[in-house]
Amino acid sequence: MEDKNTVNGFIERWRGVTGSERANYQLFISGLCDLLDLPRPEPAHEDTRDNAYVFERRVAFAHGDGSTSNGFIDCYRRSAFVLEAKKVKAGVHTKGFDDALMRARAQAEGYARALPAAEGRPPFLVVVDVGHVIELYSEFTRSGATYTPFPDVRSHRIKLDDLHHETVRERLKTLWLDPMALDPARASAKVTRVVAVQLAAVARSLEAAGHPPEQVAGFLTRCLFSMFAEDIELLPRTANGDGAFVDLLKRYGNEPATLQNMLRALWTDMDRGGFSAALSKDVLRFNGKLFKSPSSDGYVLPLNRDQIDGLLAAARANWREVEPAIFGTLLERALDPAERHSLGAHYTPRAYVERLVLPTVVEPLRADWADVQAAALILAHEATELEANPPVSKGGTNFDTFDRRVHRADIAALERHDYAVRAKWKEARQQVKNFHHRLCTTRVLDPACGSGNFLYVTLEHLKRLEGEVLKQLDALGDRQDVIGAGGETVTLQQLLGIEVNERAAALAELVLWIGFLQWHIRTFGNASVAEPVVHDYGNIEHRDAVLAYDSQEPMLDSAGNVVTRWDGVTTKLHPATGEPVPDESAVVVQWNYVNPRQALWPSVDFIVGNPPFIGNKRMRDALGSGYADALRKAWPEVPESADFVMYWWQRAADTVRSGAARRFGLITTNSLTMIFNRRVVEALQAASPPLSVVFAIPDHPWVDSADGAAVRIAMTVGIAGVAEGRLLSSAEESDADNGEVAVRFDTRYGVIHSDLKVGANIAGAKRLKANDLISNRGVIPHGAGFIVTPDQAQSLGLGTVPGLERHIRPYRNGRDLTGTPRGVMVIDMHGLSLDEVRARFPAVFQWLLERVKPERDHNPERSRRENWWLFARQNTELRGALTGLNRYIVTGQVAKHRIFQWLDQSMLPDDKLIAIASEDALPLGVLSSVVHMQWALAAGGRLGVGNDPVYSKSICFEAFPFPALDTGLTPELTQRIRNLAEQLDAHRKAQQAAHPEVTLTGMYNVLEKLRSGEALTPSERTINEHGLVSVLRTLHDELDSAVLAAYGWSDLSLPPDTDTLLSRLVELNAKRAAEEAAGTVRWLRPEFQNRLAAGEQAEMDVEAGIAEEATPATVPLQVAKRPWPSGLPEQIKAVADVLATTPQPLTLAALEAHFTARGRWRERLPTILETLEALGRARRISAETPRWKSA
Repeated sequence: MEDKNTVNGFIERWRGVTGSERANYQLFISGLCDLLDLPRPEPAHEDTRDNAYVFERRVAFAHGDGSTSNGFIDCYRRSAFVLEAKKVKAGVHTKGFDDALMRARAQAEGYARALPAAEGRPPFLVVVDVGHVIELYSEFTRSGATYTPFPDVRSHRIKLDDLHHETVRERLKTLWLDPMALDPARASAKVTRVVAVQLAAVARSLEAAGHPPEQVAGFLTRCLFSMFAEDIELLPRTANGDGAFVDLLKRYGNEPATLQNMLRALWTDMDRGGFSAALSKDVLRFNGKLFKSPSSDGYVLPLNRDQIDGLLAAARANWREVEPAIFGTLLERALDPAERHSLGAHYTPRAYVERLVLPTVVEPLRADWADVQAAALILAHEATELEANPPVSKGGTNFDTFDRRVHRADIAALERHDYAVRAKWKEARQQVKNFHHRLCTTRVLDPACGSGNFLYVTLEHLKRLEGEVLKQLDALGDRQDVIGAGGETVTLQQLLGIEVNERAAALAELVLWIGFLQWHIRTFGNASVAEPVVHDYGNIEHRDAVLAYDSQEPMLDSAGNVVTRWDGVTTKLHPATGEPVPDESAVVVQWNYVNPRQALWPSVDFIVGNPPFIGNKRMRDALGSGYADALRKAWPEVPESADFVMYWWQRAADTVRSGAARRFGLITTNSLTMIFNRRVVEALQAASPPLSVVFAIPDHPWVDSADGAAVRIAMTVGIAGVAEGRLLSSAEESDADNGEVAVRFDTRYGVIHSDLKVGANIAGAKRLKANDLISNRGVIPHGAGFIVTPDQAQSLGLGTVPGLERHIRPYRNGRDLTGTPRGVMVIDMHGLSLDEVRARFPAVFQWLLERVKPERDHNPERSRRENWWLFARQNTELRGALTGLNRYIVTGQVAKHRIFQWLDQSMLPDDKLIAIASEDALPLGVLSSVVHMQWALAAGGRLGVGNDPVYSKSICFEAFPFPALDTGLTPELTQRIRNLAEQLDAHRKAQQAAHPEVTLTGMYNVLEKLRSGEALTPSERTINEHGLVSVLRTLHDELDSAVLAAYGWSDLSLPPDTDTLLSRLVELNAKRAAEEAAGTVRWLRPEFQNRLAAGEQAEMDVEAGIAEEATPATVPLQVAKRPWPSGLPEQIKAVADVLATTPQPLTLAALEAHFTARGRWRERLPTILETLEALGRARRISAETPRWKSA
């Protein structure tokens, strides 16, 4: 007898077992673990956090009405899989078997969604029919996307006998122990990187030999496609097994001239197909652009021995495994001399790309497919039921009862019945065929496609979905081979791109063809490849995606001379100072764009991509003044303060809002949440029809495709209309392979506001007059020569030249205040003409002439060139607000910790400081409290790789409602807040004076740890002792308590009640805005603000002049009826949508009340509900009076 732990023993033991799932599945899984030498599941504990690998893992399903219900996962292994076991009674090759496993998969996916966010989604679902099959489904991004068959739709189902194969057993073992190792993108990324480095070395060598970079790039592109074609056996192999291209390299490696001719002959033959003299064999016709123009310069470059060896080294890679999703980026760097330095930098991992492609393109298509599957399932069951109940024969069965007339009627009835059965099956198949047609005609645009990685990932997911659709057709009895029969299929024609870089656009086409051919041959084999192998679809356009124009002309000045500007890079040494200054001979021409207008995009269903990261302040330098002016002229609806990427966002959003596309999803920098970009989103959300953000990640690690630098980005997906969305916030980040950062997300659902937050709409808060006129950013000198050391200031006359003390002042930036001060000063000639500076302060004049003017001479702004001795941003508003004050409040615009402090009036703040012109300690106390801290964190965006919070004065300060008499701010509380604020500022300054090495950042890092209970390191203990951080903590705690009391909100515990706090602040902001509209303004600094805002009402109490708002009457909620759709998939979607948007469970009658129609439409509603329930998309709440809710 076979040992049950051997493969044969295990298979024989379980073959044909007929017991129930509940009776056998744990034994089956335990036996499988023994067979694979894996640990068995562990005993379960009451606390699910301890149940990392157990049977019957409990999960809680959260419902829209706030209730929860429990479910139990058959077998769960944290960070590996959710396993759902069944014992299907239907035969393995029957439609009933497929339906049962499809339902089991849906159930498993529901369990995965219900797992606690801290555990994350597992990369695998495992569906087991005990004793028959094991099905695998994967989702390696672990971000909530749809699980797809693994490794593909043809081989994801493992039959019991397949366990004889060692590769299958190893796959299952790896799934248990290291599931992410099965992600094909990880292995192929290594191969791809090696290949790119090898090609870069050859490119560098060819350029050193004098060949132009463009010719080198074209030649190597032909080489690498030849390597790929021979590895997938589209080029013939020689008798010794070498591919055709490698054989030529080896055979003529010592005859460079002959090799050059042979490669030209090979590529010419590949272009037209037929007999190849270079190979003495027939070759397929490849066509496309790649091998055209064989007589052109650089078509084949002469190679030396080392270069040939380099190509041979690259050819040794397994080109079947090259990952197209990153290959284009790396190849672009390898072939571009300007970008080759970044070849070793990180590339954008495939998982990052998928996080946007999935919610933008794949999830809506899969939602459509789920509705079609459900419709086909209903129709198939109706066909089966009809088939099982033929009409009863009435024509008699013997001589005595036989009636020929009735018999004919029986035959007619049977024929009608057979026709009805066939019609049902045909309708089921037609539903799937209709979806397949829609899938094959779906068009996707990447309007900044680069080298095509977003388009390739989209292509692969479309092909995966197509495989599932074809499998469903096969299960429904349609045996036609769609691909082999020349029918419709997903092709590259559906994937459109726009790219301004010519080399990148060419690579995008190449990458897409490599990816498509990889998938096609992997799925259908070489024999299915039709000629021509490559088509020139023209789907990648080389042009500007946002600006169209008739022509470019050199920009001329008033004298007719060509306008140029410094190239921003080249310098020379100043003859007097010996310091580097701009080289005036290194210039670039400025261009005018004739008839600038918005560029048009092709008609598509989805838009997805990663437009370039260029901030609004860099646009003129990066793109040229003429381009920036033309762009802004063509796009008046985009604020000039917006970054370059927002022009793509505006176009994509307008396209979706007009109904021309279903969805768009774009990458932007995480500054999307900043006010200067947020205005674009706000305007579109308020437009008619409105735009809704249905998916967002406000802050995510990314890799800039231009130079491989680590950056922080945001992802947004938009649709037309009003809808709630899914918000993913980074909860934990850790290093992973290949420079990737693994991210664990927290997920929230609700209306996503323009600041990419769910909850209180802080982005919609109004700026208050009460806070106006007293907050400003600091000055911008714009010239390193303005900044001097105290010794340099003294040598220029500070302390000896009368009046100079008003023009050389201490200068502070954010790091000076929170870190180690630089101790610098700044030359500020505000209010003086050039002649006055020269006459009164000649030494300063010469200093600025030699150190500032050379740089200012090349500034694109005329006023800055002409007024070179003055700051670029003098900020007269700030200077006026600070006049007469002895001190004022400052905070850093970008800072890890939000700290407000006093700054002496003699000190000048730079542009990265926010100055609040008040010397009253009450605002300092309120601003330093947890109330304002939470508001500022929620209202401001985040910037930089450090992901530090940003303080945007317009929303963080000017919209912030301060406490007043109406909220509970008594005179006693006012004085207490003032006293605590003064103590707080004095305590910090005193400890820093006593211990200069102690910084505010260090103190607040320690304070953060003390509050969390985390142990301090030795250096942090020193900071705690020198900074007396525990004293700092008590001051903050008492201040927080006092400020909460001033608002009347002592019932709140922060941070747990932050959402409630923010909602109350938004409500208070609305109340204050209404007061101000009625004429009552609660000025923070009335003697200054009221004087400037002449005609405005002085500060007064709300009770004196504002009536309470009337409470609206309660209106009974009315059910919004919608027409009952005519198509079955649309009916299923409509029912699922009603369940998803209704918080309470619905009875059948309540659900019917949501629709209006005529006829017998209600008859199918119970079947739709049962199908949604079976597929895990709806849950039945009770059996006596059935009610349903969304799962």
